[in-house]
Amino acid sequence: MGKQINNQYVILLHGMARTSRSMWWMSRALKQAGYQAINLDYPSTRHNIQRLANKPVHSAVQQLHKAERIHFVTHSLGGILVRHYLQTYTLPKGSRIVMLAPPNHGSEVTDRLINWKPYQWLNGPAGQQLGTNSNSVPNQLKPIDIEVGIITGNKSTNPLFSSWIPGQDDGKVSVNSAKLNGLKDFLVVPTGHTFIMNNANVIAQTLYFLENGCFDRPA
Repeated sequence: MGKQINNQYVILLHGMARTSRSMWWMSRALKQAGYQAINLDYPSTRHNIQRLANKPVHSAVQQLHKAERIHFVTHSLGGILVRHYLQTYTLPKGSRIVMLAPPNHGSEVTDRLINWKPYQWLNGPAGQQLGTNSNSVPNQLKPIDIEVGIITGNKSTNPLFSSWIPGQDDGKVSVNSAKLNGLKDFLVVPTGHTFIMNNANVIAQTLYFLENGCFDRPA
């Protein structure tokens, strides 16, 4: 266990149809680095994005009202929840966000499957809100005033999904869709969408960004 970082918390938000177990290795690394990590488990398939952002996310932040900084590390849908949360609320000065494979402009996979009953059943209301059209929730959100670092992958193990997505992708989200106006740093790694949070380099880069506000690049 590393030296505790003074009163700094990291809230981890897993992706669609996942649980907090998917962020276990990331949470472990954050704790070893000295952060007080909160690996939040939330019902991603039961409610829409608005409800998820205004209930479990807001509730978690409210409990940390004395925190010096409140960082977020998110996977996929988790990044959209934080963006929605920050449309109304703010975080302490110096807080940072690392988003892993976020569909910041939606996903073509959602466009293709949104009317397919098994997709609706597996992904719930929030899954219907992640399309690429201008009315989708990600595309309706305004810029957020906080330092954001984004890591996304360009390696897919799903050739069917990738055939629906223009340009490089991770099997579910395109590299271009992961980008966000005003972000502080952006990194593309050779990994897929589902397990990007377990990649050793991704974990190391996440820790580096939380401490430095940028990713670690060769000199």
